[in-house]
Amino acid sequence: MFRFIHAADLHLDSPLQGLQAHDGAPLEVLRGATRRAFENLVQLAIDERVDFVVIAGDLYDGDWKDYSTGLFFRGQMARLNASGIPVYLIAGNHDAASVISKKLSLPDNVRVFSTRTTESFEVPGLPAVIHGRGFPKRAVPENLALDYPSAIPGKFNLGLLHTSLTGRPGHATYAPCSEQDLRSKGYGYWALGHVHQPEVISRDPWIVFAGNCQGRHARETGPRGCCLVSVNETLDVETLERRTLDVVRWQDVRVALDQVEKETTVTQRIHEAIAEAATMAEDRLLAARITLTGASPLHGSLHREAQRWRAEILGIAQDFGESTVWVEQIKVATSPVYDLGQLAERDALTKIVLETLEQATHSPDDLPDDIVEMLNVLPVDVRAEVEREWEMDQRAALMADVRAIILDSLQTEGGTPA
Repeated sequence: MFRFIHAADLHLDSPLQGLQAHDGAPLEVLRGATRRAFENLVQLAIDERVDFVVIAGDLYDGDWKDYSTGLFFRGQMARLNASGIPVYLIAGNHDAASVISKKLSLPDNVRVFSTRTTESFEVPGLPAVIHGRGFPKRAVPENLALDYPSAIPGKFNLGLLHTSLTGRPGHATYAPCSEQDLRSKGYGYWALGHVHQPEVISRDPWIVFAGNCQGRHARETGPRGCCLVSVNETLDVETLERRTLDVVRWQDVRVALDQVEKETTVTQRIHEAIAEAATMAEDRLLAARITLTGASPLHGSLHREAQRWRAEILGIAQDFGESTVWVEQIKVATSPVYDLGQLAERDALTKIVLETLEQATHSPDDLPDDIVEMLNVLPVDVRAEVEREWEMDQRAALMADVRAIILDSLQTEGGTPA
């Protein structure tokens, strides 16, 4: 019967602070990413001929430095106005009424909800009504949902709300409310903003975080975009489709190097991992954080020759083209591989510890004094855990704990074994 787009958290002209610290970062692409994603949103609305668009807060990232941000947004609204598409939006914590000091008049197709009280707008020509309220200030600790009106009979009721619900990792608690608070209103769809990770909270009724349209840093990985929602003749949501809008795809590219001994194998695996991530980015710029993992004989080299390996990885990324891959950071999270037989030959004490562990019975009392002294240097909570493992007949886990002591000692005395 009709369709609408639910978007949120566009953060237009977000400054993306700290990019200057990244040598060779594609600054123009990254800084313009939020605008390009919003242009994609507007083009999607026009191409799909949707009936209206709702934006659930944080359209802006904060107060405008000048009027260019407002003029850009106004220009995009004019495009939708020319296609007869109305837009309904609320302010969130980043663009609350107290935050935005500059104003521009908007085209007639844009309806901005009050920040003082809940308002309801009927969509012209459709049996749909939208309820919403914006943030008057950045911090809103009260439950705004309680003041939303009950559903209007015979209409498709949509609630537009910027909220953390009962809390989400990485997001401040604003306008907190429960699912039951939202259900009690009888609406068919709740279009939520504030949480940047897309999430469908409920399907009866539909309670949805659209997520942000463009990831802004390495913690916002994967596809970002909006929801395209279809409502049928009985005023029920028939379909909800995720549509991607981002122009830069942030991704943590993990490369497993377990037991890898050859440098050529390392570079091959890195190339394959980047290639897979670039393919998944679907012609967008891949902003990759490369993380090397696993127990590898090359662990020492990866740390000792960190600059050479960084250059190797950046060189691999260059093979894909600067408009395809940018390496945001390289993390070496590997661990060394130890040959216990070789360790036993390093000194007499190490040999005694390893041999004794192999022959030990189920009681710590059976250990020689030398081994007991080593166990006694453990913190109280670690020692208690070791003894619990012993009592549970988990000798393998105990051996790992004691070996860790030995290895730490060897590293302190003679450096990390290669």
